[in-house]
Amino acid sequence: MENKKNELIIPKDSLVFIPLGGATEIGMNCYLYGYEGKWLAVDCGIGFPGEGLPGVDCLLPDTTFIAEHKKDLVGLIITHAHEDHIGAVARLWEDYQCPIYVTPFASEILRNKLQEEGLLKRADVQIIEKASLIDLNPFQVEFISMTHSIPEPNSLAIRTKKGTIVHTGDWKFEKNSLIGEKPDIKLLKEIGKEGVLALVSDSTSVFDEVHAESEEDVRESLKKVFKEHPYGKLFVTCFASNVVRVESIYHAAKESGRKVCLMGRSLWRIDDAARNSGYMQGIPEFLSEREASELPSEKVLYICTGSQGEPYSALSKLVQKRTNAFAPEVREGDFIIFSSRIIPGNEKEIALLQKKLVAKGAQIITERDYLVHVSGHPSQEDMKKLYQMLMPTISIPVHGEALHLAEHIQLSRKWGAKFSIGIQDGEVLDIDEEAPEIIGEVPVGILAMDGKKIVPLNADVIRQRRKMVSGGSCVVTVVLDKERHLIGEAQVSSFGLLDEEAKEMEELKALISKELEGISKKTSKESINEKIRLVVRRYLNRNTGKKPLIEVHLVCL
Repeated sequence: MENKKNELIIPKDSLVFIPLGGATEIGMNCYLYGYEGKWLAVDCGIGFPGEGLPGVDCLLPDTTFIAEHKKDLVGLIITHAHEDHIGAVARLWEDYQCPIYVTPFASEILRNKLQEEGLLKRADVQIIEKASLIDLNPFQVEFISMTHSIPEPNSLAIRTKKGTIVHTGDWKFEKNSLIGEKPDIKLLKEIGKEGVLALVSDSTSVFDEVHAESEEDVRESLKKVFKEHPYGKLFVTCFASNVVRVESIYHAAKESGRKVCLMGRSLWRIDDAARNSGYMQGIPEFLSEREASELPSEKVLYICTGSQGEPYSALSKLVQKRTNAFAPEVREGDFIIFSSRIIPGNEKEIALLQKKLVAKGAQIITERDYLVHVSGHPSQEDMKKLYQMLMPTISIPVHGEALHLAEHIQLSRKWGAKFSIGIQDGEVLDIDEEAPEIIGEVPVGILAMDGKKIVPLNADVIRQRRKMVSGGSCVVTVVLDKERHLIGEAQVSSFGLLDEEAKEMEELKALISKELEGISKKTSKESINEKIRLVVRRYLNRNTGKKPLIEVHLVCL
C-alpha cells in the first residue's frame, strides 16, 4: 500500500489505523483500517460549522486518500445513523464506491440521503441485521449491540490475523434500554477473553465521572414537567435523531392530556425511518401544524428542531415569524424546553435563540432546571467497565477534542492499557502489540458544504464571505478614456460600511479622483486597479476601523 504523493510506504503485514476525521474534533467521524493491502472504512460523518463560517451548511472530511485507494476498499461500515457518522456518505460516495454496510434503521436514513444525491440505484447498500458477523477479507467484522440516543448503535469487533480491534462508535451502558437492544455485555466479555489488541473508543463525555440518571429517568421527569405547566403552549426541542427522546416526550405528553405535533423536516424524516424500521410501535401518527392549530393550546405539545440554534430550524423560524399560516406563535406564558446537550461551538447560537424567545415572554427550561436530558455517551464509570471487560493492550481515544483525548489517555493507563496512543487526523498508526507507533501521515483536511458545492475550507469564496461578514464590502467602478482620464466620477457602493448619502462617501470619491490625476496612458490596468484598491482600503480603515472586501471594476475605453 503506497501513497505516491507522500511517498508513504506501509508494510503489507502491518495493521494500521488512520483517522481522517474525528480524532481532533467532536464530529466528522471518518476512519480507516489497513491490512494485507486492503482497506476497511468505518463511518463517514459531517461536522458542524461555527459562527466563523457563514453560509456553510456542514463540514466534510477530505477523503482524497480513500479515493486514491478505493480499488482496495473492501467496504464502508456505518456504526449508527447520527449525522456525524453517516451524514457525509452520499456526498462523498464517489470517493468510496464500495459496498456500504448498515443496520435497518441506518439504511432508512441513508436511503433518503442517497436519493437526494441521485445515487440510490448506484450505491451498493447492504443491510446487516443486529449482531451480525461479516467476512470482508482480510477483516472479519462482528456487530455488537450497544445503547446510545438513536436506534441500533453498534460497536465493532474487527478481527485480523494480527489481532482484534474493538471500535466502539458512540455508546453507553444503559440499565433499562427503552428502545432497541440492550448492550451485549455477554459478547463484550467473550471478546475480552479472546484478547483485544486495541480499543478505539469514544471520548465525548470523558469528563463526566458518572451518569446517575437514565433515559427512563428523563421520561419520568418530563411527565412531571408537563404536569406542572398545564397552561400555555409547550415546546420541546431535541435532536431529531433521538428517537427514544421523542417517544419519551410522547408518553409524557399523553399522560398530561396533550397531543404531539412535529415541527421540522428532519423530525418527520426520522419519524418515517423509525416507523419503517419497526419503532414507534403503539404511537399514533403525530399531528401536522394544521391539525394542531385546530386544538386549544393547552392540548398540544410541539416537538421542534432547533436545539442547537440552527438558523433554519423550526424553532428559529417561529421566533423570526418565517412560518406558515398554521404555525403557533410564541407568546408570554409559553414554555420552551431544551431537551439536549450543547454541542461545543454552538453556545452563542443557542444563547441568542433563547434570548429571542425570552424577549417574546416565553420561559426557558433546560437541564439546569429539570432532568430533561441525559448524555448518550459513556461516563468514566462506563468507560472503566468497558476497559475491564476488554482488557485492551492498546488504547486509541477518538471522538473528542484535544482536552478530551488527553484525559482519556491518562485514564486508560490507570485502567490497564499497556499503551495509550494520542493520534491526530491524518496520522498513520501501526497497531503493533509490542511497539505501536505513528509511522507517517496521509493528506487530510476539512471541506465545506457550501450550498450545492463542496469547496475547501480555505477556498476564496469562503474567505471572502468571512471578510464581508466581519468587515463589510465595497465595490468601486471607474471608467477611463484612452488617455487614462477619468470619465465622470467614481461610482462607489458599500455594504455594511457607509451610508450611500454620507459625507464620507463623497470624500472617498474625491480621493479616488485625485489618485487618478496625472496617470500616464502607459500605466497598466493592474497598476491602476491596485492604486484604487489601496486608496479605498486606507480610507475605510482610517474612518471605520474595518478591513472590508474591496472589489474594483476598471473600464478602460
